[in-house]
Amino acid sequence: MKPPAHRPPDPSIVRIDGSWRHRDVSANGIRLHLAEAFPENTPPGELPPLALLIHGLSGIWWTMRSPLLALAEAGFHAVAVDLRGHGDSDKPPRGYDAWTLASDITNLVRALGHSSAVIVGQGEGGFVAWTAAYRRPRAVRGLVVVGSPHPLAMRTAALRDHGQRRALVPRLLSDQAPRLPERRLTRDGAAAVEEMLRSRSGPDWPETEDFRESADLLRRAMLIPKVAHLSLESRRWMVRSQFRPDGRDFRHTVAGVLDQPVLGISGAEDRFVLPETVRASGPWARDFRSAEVPGAGHYPAMEAPAETSRLIVDFARSVTDP
Repeated sequence: MKPPAHRPPDPSIVRIDGSWRHRDVSANGIRLHLAEAFPENTPPGELPPLALLIHGLSGIWWTMRSPLLALAEAGFHAVAVDLRGHGDSDKPPRGYDAWTLASDITNLVRALGHSSAVIVGQGEGGFVAWTAAYRRPRAVRGLVVVGSPHPLAMRTAALRDHGQRRALVPRLLSDQAPRLPERRLTRDGAAAVEEMLRSRSGPDWPETEDFRESADLLRRAMLIPKVAHLSLESRRWMVRSQFRPDGRDFRHTVAGVLDQPVLGISGAEDRFVLPETVRASGPWARDFRSAEVPGAGHYPAMEAPAETSRLIVDFARSVTDP
């Protein structure tokens, strides 16, 4: 369903009712919208371990709703956030480099009353999660990245692996042009968002009612004022920083080996970020584990929510149990 062209959607459309509560939290100088869920019968004033979920490009918190609920049921304070520039979070004109986005997340951990969290990131959200683990290691108890290799593993694959380069680089380069990518994203009621979901998914999910509902919501979310432009700014930084001092500094910082456990999840049918590229992240974590979700493409948390949530919950328990 295409919203009227003369009335852009209000950001509040992402505040969907469910077994969670919506909240605005100030962190790193901006307001972040999030959905959170607690285990049943949590005593007042008690905070279970935090699991913080980060969506990817063209996403909102809602794309991570299944692991959100599964983590809460498993005993976690589960939080899914709208990144700056997305959904109902603030949309400042600056701050879409990896360092600032990671600082948003680590400052959010503290603003929620915690000293550390298990951080789960999908796609570009995983890029932010990797960065957060390097920027403030004590804030990250463990890391789950879904379709999101270590930044240096992705860089190497984009340069040397023909299949990964062909899947990723043309779109990254086309997004560097001014204004045209925003127009492409918003044309025809943001039909490009649905096309992207369909082309990057496995074969089964696009034929379901859940896909149609998800595509409709994410199309409307892309039409919220400023979102199309700001959702591309982090991608532009990823490419343009390759040739600048801040990019060299970033690569130097993330070249170390993380002490935190890392789980890399891939959809077995992901042809956008190849499972072998995710597995190639192993050298950058002392404890790196990997898993593939059968039948899923680039969005396992939506395509195969039960299996993906199980993997996330099992990992989160393994890094938080005494």
